[in-house]
Amino acid sequence: MNDSVDDFGQDASADPQTPPDEAEAFPVDIDEPANNQVPEEERDSIATAVEKDDDRKLVTGQAKFTADYADRFSDLAYASVVRSEIPHGRVTGIDTTEADAMDGVYAVITPDSDAVPDTKYTSAGQSYPEPSPWDMTLLTEHVRYVGDAVAAVAAEDREIAEAAKAAISVSYEEYDYVLDPEEAFTEDAPRLFEDDEVENKIVGHDYAKNRMSKIEGEIGDVDAAFQDDSLTVHETEWESIRQSHAQLEKHTSLAFQNEDDRTVLITSTQVPNHTRRQLAHLFDIPLRDIRVKKPRVGGGFGGKQAMVTEPVTLALSRAADRPVIYEASRDEEFQAMRSRHPMRLRTRTAVSDDGSIEAIDLYALSNTGAYGSHGMTVAGNVGSKPMPLYSKVPNARFEAEIVHTNTPQTGAMRGYGAPQGTLAIEGHLDEVARDLDLDPIEFRRQNYMEVGDLDEIAAMMGGEGAKRRIRSCGLDDCINRGMDSIGWDDVEQPEENHLHRGIGMALSAQGTGVAGDELGAAQLMMNEDGSFHLKVGGVDIGTGADTALIQIASEVLGAAEEDIIIESSDTDVTPFDYGAYASSTTYISGSAVKEAAEDAREKLLSWGSKMLDEPVENLETGDGTVYSETTDQAATLKEIGYETTYGDETREQILGQASYSTDESPPPFAAQFVDVTVDERTGEFDVNRLSVAVDCGTAINPEMARGQLEGGNHMSFEMAVGEGVTFDDEGRAEVSDYDEYDLPTATETPPIDAMLVETHEPTGPFGAKSVAEVPTNTVPPALSNAVRDAVDVRITEMPITAEKISVALDAE
Repeated sequence: MNDSVDDFGQDASADPQTPPDEAEAFPVDIDEPANNQVPEEERDSIATAVEKDDDRKLVTGQAKFTADYADRFSDLAYASVVRSEIPHGRVTGIDTTEADAMDGVYAVITPDSDAVPDTKYTSAGQSYPEPSPWDMTLLTEHVRYVGDAVAAVAAEDREIAEAAKAAISVSYEEYDYVLDPEEAFTEDAPRLFEDDEVENKIVGHDYAKNRMSKIEGEIGDVDAAFQDDSLTVHETEWESIRQSHAQLEKHTSLAFQNEDDRTVLITSTQVPNHTRRQLAHLFDIPLRDIRVKKPRVGGGFGGKQAMVTEPVTLALSRAADRPVIYEASRDEEFQAMRSRHPMRLRTRTAVSDDGSIEAIDLYALSNTGAYGSHGMTVAGNVGSKPMPLYSKVPNARFEAEIVHTNTPQTGAMRGYGAPQGTLAIEGHLDEVARDLDLDPIEFRRQNYMEVGDLDEIAAMMGGEGAKRRIRSCGLDDCINRGMDSIGWDDVEQPEENHLHRGIGMALSAQGTGVAGDELGAAQLMMNEDGSFHLKVGGVDIGTGADTALIQIASEVLGAAEEDIIIESSDTDVTPFDYGAYASSTTYISGSAVKEAAEDAREKLLSWGSKMLDEPVENLETGDGTVYSETTDQAATLKEIGYETTYGDETREQILGQASYSTDESPPPFAAQFVDVTVDERTGEFDVNRLSVAVDCGTAINPEMARGQLEGGNHMSFEMAVGEGVTFDDEGRAEVSDYDEYDLPTATETPPIDAMLVETHEPTGPFGAKSVAEVPTNTVPPALSNAVRDAVDVRITEMPITAEKISVALDAE
């Protein structure tokens, strides 16, 4: 480790081997605003546990979700969707006669209806041009999974809508189907897409082999390293589950035409602006004539980074000529919405006897299901998130193939490919350490990144994740905190001889936004009483983003949090923002808020200077005032507000605004520890504790951040022990409700020790970087490693079950 450290205990010097041109292009030290580093004792709002902005509304039932807007429309119709009952085939007939004749039915639509466009699109809520293929139509005649939408109805109430749906008769010509991604590659496998059925094709596609995309990248010479006889080569294979988002609020959209004949959608979405753009494309409506409003969202986790319910809701509204609401059923959530991509992975390394990793090679086969939403970008993150953690490895290669099967389409989910890659890397490295008799922590320390490193691995495939200089890294502290929490050096074995206790660990890195592909904007408007209206496009999906943004503005302006009223995520009245994904909101939207607040603060100081007859350089903001640091003079924000609004000489409304985009994406880091006790007789195991320590830079709101750690670790625990969404031999989901889904309850979840390690990220607002996704990546490999530590067997196929452990023990 380098000797030069900054005030946060971070290595602050660049690698001396870095070429001068790269040191200049990617400097460690950057020009950081003077007010970005606020000493702990001087913080007023940031890094404090401010009450979440909507907590009281949520617990009292005052918060409004999409479905709560239904009672505002006296002529509202309710939607229901007819879905394919076969995994693959073509619709040969749809008989809607009986449904059309039913009282209370306002509209029935099929692929041939005038209200249904035949434009191809992707449901993925991503930037433009979308990095996903346009392979969907709103309703389809070529069905590719059980659950594909073929028709829809709008009716007076839900009961009539369901009855009308049941009355629609659909006939099919059935095709052969394929459910396994490896079988989908074979010559005899049924083909899901002809070439002319897809537009906006993605790099590496080969639809004759059901391959949506293939991506690959390499730095150094991996094959040469594997041929070096002085190095030990290891290879392991891994498999991850298809996980459901299982959010409480189901996908819900409400569509109507307003008095100006403009299209309005109130919808539970993570990406209002992307949804507006995609709807404009799909329905050929001018973008200016579409308004998308996001109310409270009852959980998203990536599942609502997709335009899922909006298209059919709008089509029905246009056909029925009235407002329509579509609330997906829980059964539809499991069979027809989105899920995490299940993957099969292979990891190879070439390692020296002293523990230096000389080469790493990762391959992923990703099952994207029937359509390609988020397929390439999720697969890319399998490599670009976990592999750069070991930035000192000189030779690295990643390859992914994304394959179609006749299963429901997958999509974005918290972690976005990083959990699958972290499983394959961190489980593999544990096995290498054991084989070479190396301490698993010291082995990782020898190879992982530190401040000053230039990360080239994230950039080896081009696109997302250019070369980046690491300017903040708290991995050492994360590991030390985790070791202390779990009792790494003091493991007491149970008294019973058949019980064995083990501890496993894993590391993880993520990103903070999408490097070079983000934009956030903010506006601040001061009222005459000294309060402010903050308008942001950033999307709060239950994470507390609105609260964090208020805290950032409060810290800059010196105004109380309760005097800042936030309005977010309405495409007509709030600024543009890409949306809530890639752990970007605090970093991107927060930076825009900070700059907008600084813009307004300059005007506050200017007016304070006039009113106090003091030079601007003597003035500061704080405690609801502009005050002099050299005298006792102060003007309250209210006094300034009235003077600027109603003054005798000059008047001005104090406004602040800013846009923010960046090529940076600093990684947060996590160290995960799992304590497990295994019964060697049966394979049954108890997870005694999860300990996770995360470096997220400066936590703007530590209590909300710890909540993200706990929620992320719970989701990660489910990936390790839950079955996920499974299918029968005919492609039907075997899960239709929560009671059939293997989601650990509160009593089934072990205690979680969630710890924050503060560093300072100079590119982030007040030193912040992301927190929400990185704790989602780590429990599966850490639990696999813990089981290996306890009973000396390795489980590589998730979920980890007593049966798999027992079989492995019997094989030993």
